[in-house]
Order: sequence, then C-alpha cells, then structure tokens
Amino acid sequence: MSQNPSSGRRRPSSEPRSTPDRFFYSPSPSSSYSVASTERKSGSGRGVVAVAARSVAGVFVSCFTPPETRSSVSFADSAEFKAPSVFSDASGAGTERRRSSSRGVYASSNNSKHEREPGNVKFTMEEINKATKNFSPSFKIGQGGFGTVYKGTLEDGTVVAIKRAKKSVYDKHLGVEFQSEIRMLAQVEHLSLVKFYGYVEDEDEKVVVVEYVPNGTLREHLDCMRGDILDLAARLDIAIDVAHAVTYLHMYTDHPIIHRDIKSSNILLTENFRAKVADFGFARLAADSDSGDTHVSTQVKGTAGYLDPEYLRTYQLTDKSDVYSFGVLMVELVTGRRPIEPKRELKERITAKWAMKKFTDGDALSILDPRLEQTAANNLAIEKILELALQCVAPRRQSRPSMRRCAEILWNIRKDYREVAPPIFRSFSSRSQMST
Repeated sequence: MSQNPSSGRRRPSSEPRSTPDRFFYSPSPSSSYSVASTERKSGSGRGVVAVAARSVAGVFVSCFTPPETRSSVSFADSAEFKAPSVFSDASGAGTERRRSSSRGVYASSNNSKHEREPGNVKFTMEEINKATKNFSPSFKIGQGGFGTVYKGTLEDGTVVAIKRAKKSVYDKHLGVEFQSEIRMLAQVEHLSLVKFYGYVEDEDEKVVVVEYVPNGTLREHLDCMRGDILDLAARLDIAIDVAHAVTYLHMYTDHPIIHRDIKSSNILLTENFRAKVADFGFARLAADSDSGDTHVSTQVKGTAGYLDPEYLRTYQLTDKSDVYSFGVLMVELVTGRRPIEPKRELKERITAKWAMKKFTDGDALSILDPRLEQTAANNLAIEKILELALQCVAPRRQSRPSMRRCAEILWNIRKDYREVAPPIFRSFSSRSQMST
C-alpha cells in the first residue's frame, strides 16, 4: 500500500533492480550464494530453542524516535535515552550496558489485535494454512534466502507476515537460521523492530509469524518501485529509526545482540514511513563484556557490500560490525545506489568506497541521489551524514562510533535540518514521525 504523493517527493524515473543476495563466506572455495553453516564455538552453550546461527563474501573495506514538537528538544532529553548514563565512546572501551529486561524504555506497546503475548505462541499448521489459504500464490509477498513470505490473517483478525522455510538440500543450514531467528525475535520488543508473534516447527515445516509491514522495503523505495521518491527528510527519519533499533539490540536487551545483516532490503516501512528492522536469521549474541570478552569468533555471515572488512579478515564479530553496515546504509540513503553496482565503471562499483573518496576530496554533492533536491538544507545535511558514514566505515572497529553515538549525531543533524529547511521540505518528515 502506497501513500499519496506529498510535498518534496517526485514521481519515479528509474527501473527497479534486483536485491543483492546474502552470502556465506568460507576460506575454502565455495559457491557465491549459500546460506548458513556451522560456526566455530565461542563461549558457553545456548538455551532452550537451539544454538544460534553464525556466517558473506565482502567486497569493500540501520528505538523509536518520539515526535519532536519543539526544535529545542535534544537527543539526550528523549525518554529512550534517559536511563543509561554512559555513552559508548568510539573505541568501545568502558562501555556500560543496561542488562535489564528488553521490555524497558525501548519497548513498544503492542497495538495489535493479537491478544497473546508476542513471541510466546507456537502455532499449528492448521492455523497457518487457514491464515494463508493453504499458502495461496495470491498471498505471496516476498522471497528470500530463508524461503517464501506470505501475507496472512489470523483468526482474531491480526494481519501477519508468514515466512515459510524452503524444503531443499539446504534444510540443515536453514534450520540453524530458523532457530536463530525465532530465538532472537522472542527476546526483543521495540517499535522499530518487527514484532514476533510465534512459529511452527512441525516435521519438515518451519514457519515464522511476524508483524506485517505494508509499505515494502527501503530498497524498493530507493529503486522507485513503490511510487514516489523518498525526500531527504524521510531518509533521515529512516536512518534514525534504524539507529535506535540497533542501539536497542546492542545495549538494552538482556544480552547484547548483533544483527549481522543491516541492509536496505531488511528495512521495512510502514504507511507513515516509519522504519522497522527485520530478518534476524543471522543475528548473534554478542560477547559477554562482563567476563572480559571483546568479540565472538565465528564464521562470517552477512551481505556483500555491507560486510565489515575486519570481521571478514579476522572472524572476530563485535557490535561495530553492525556499525559498519549502518555506515554503508547511510551512503545508500544519500546516493540512492546499491552497495555494489557491477555495471558501473570500475572506480564506482563499490559505492561506499567511491562515495567516501568523493567526500574526502570535497566533492560530496556530486554523489547525491540525482532525484533529490539540492537545497541549502539538503546540502548541509548531506555533508554531516557523510561525515558520520565515513567514521562508521573506518577499516578498524576501534575507530568507529557506537550505534548509540550514531543515533545521537543523526538526531542533531535532523534538528539542524528542520531549523534550516523551509516548511515544504519538513512536511513529509513531520508526517513520518507519526507512529502506526
């Protein structure tokens, strides 16, 4: 469902392009596309559901923001950020994490009609078949490495997305990804993360039931497959939503979670253009900093173009790997390009590398998505966003900011943008602040 055209947004002019696949990286030769594989163990065994997934061939070295009613509102005044008193610094040293329940300051209220607690429901195949009319092709809304996604309606009227796993030779590996996704989704609740309603694991059937988000993916909007072009104000709002969601995963869950697959095709948009982070198939519990661990040693998973080069090289996973992916996502929001553009000339094929080179050479505006307006407010915001992106894609993780710091910087960029931008460019952003 698409929203009507609004101020500052124009009609599409480009053709849709395919979404980059996720990859599994192994030091030995293998096919470029694969799903999960077993990882090297690091730390103690995990809990009730199963062991989490761990593993992408990289190429180059994404909390709900309440509506701002006054331009003077600061990031630090937001209710989401009042509880913790310590910010993560760029080096990550001395980071203080809040180990309270995930139903804390970042938790969302459940506005669904579904009366059962999200994440606690084990559905039956009979319920799933009824919700999807026996997986009718007319209910199909997506396809991915995990399997096929269907739109369904539960008996109580709740509209959901139902992910049905593939039945193939990759079943063993997909099973690990399935276990990882349901375990991680059951731990989290946040307005900028898709809600988890339950699952089915019945013989050869593996099904995940999550919130249905009606307005497609961020990548589809950047590719103009959903109608109007996202203006810069909307893109900035989306970046902030994603930053808050990932901050929640890193700092406010019972045990920090690394998403490992932050990318535009995993960012779903509501009808009011609020962003929700999806797909926890590659998610991994982070190292326990209380015991002195600094990283998790694991095989590499992710998506080509978004992969942290240090993680690829060392097999050491930290929350800064999500920060790297988020930096690539910010470049994507500014340029409109995909992380890898194989049909472009060689120096432009790796978008983040090309964009950062242009930015450091003082030519930032040349990389702006040509469908965006070049206004004083846009130009100022672009410079600041790219400056943050440059920090996020630093080759060494110690040089990257925390996700919380990214959210804080973006909040201030938006505040400054609203003070400079004329009302016509602020109108869409204001509407996207409304929750669905």
